[in-house]
Amino acid sequence: MTSVIEQCQPEPTAIAGIAHATWAGEAHGLAQLSVWRQSLAPGAGTPPHLHDCDEAVICLGGEGELHTEGRQQRFGARSILVLPRGRVHQIFNIGTEPLEVLGMFGQSPVPTRRPDGEPLPLPWRS
Repeated sequence: MTSVIEQCQPEPTAIAGIAHATWAGEAHGLAQLSVWRQSLAPGAGTPPHLHDCDEAVICLGGEGELHTEGRQQRFGARSILVLPRGRVHQIFNIGTEPLEVLGMFGQSPVPTRRPDGEPLPLPWRS
């Protein structure tokens, strides 16, 4: 099904400091692509996790830090984070303003797991 979808604002989730909106995914008929819009409050971070698909994250605004493979890399607006499948990672807001990101995934729904391989329940999934 082809469709035009209104872009909703991210809403607070059960993960402290993270607001989320799924802009496109399985509910829209997609199987090989998901698009998430997220806002991380100052000091907030994602839990350590990995995906069974490739991920690209575009930073729309704010200052962040990516923790992966024993490294910490700072990033800001106009940066893109390239996260191949199976890589444990965390994203943190290290600035004083919200960190605004757009994540694109090569699968829908997005398979998300803890570093030990156990599924990571995401609060925006019903």
